[in-house]
Amino acid sequence: MNSSLANRWTASLTTPVTKQREQGSGPDLLDAYRVVLFNDEEHTFEEVIEQIIKAVRCSRQKAEKHTWEVHTRGRSIVFAGAMLLCLRVSSILEEIALKTEIQTS
Repeated sequence: MNSSLANRWTASLTTPVTKQREQGSGPDLLDAYRVVLFNDEEHTFEEVIEQIIKAVRCSRQKAEKHTWEVHTRGRSIVFAGAMLLCLRVSSILEEIALKTEIQTS
């Protein structure tokens, strides 16, 4: 990671969310990454729904929506946020061997 990006990353972690967004200064790294969940033929709908709820801490209805999108489109963006949060979400999804990828927004 280059030092410029590291400095901006550190600044975004210490700057209050509302202040950074109000001022519009610097890159908005708060939603700079996203977790993409991919379809597989190994897990049941219920397994995927429960793991999304656990990882993203969302409602069952939202988890069902993501699961259906994964099933019909092959993928779904289940979370967007800072890299550390995306790593946490991705690792929880991968606890049951779901296939994920962290992408830049």
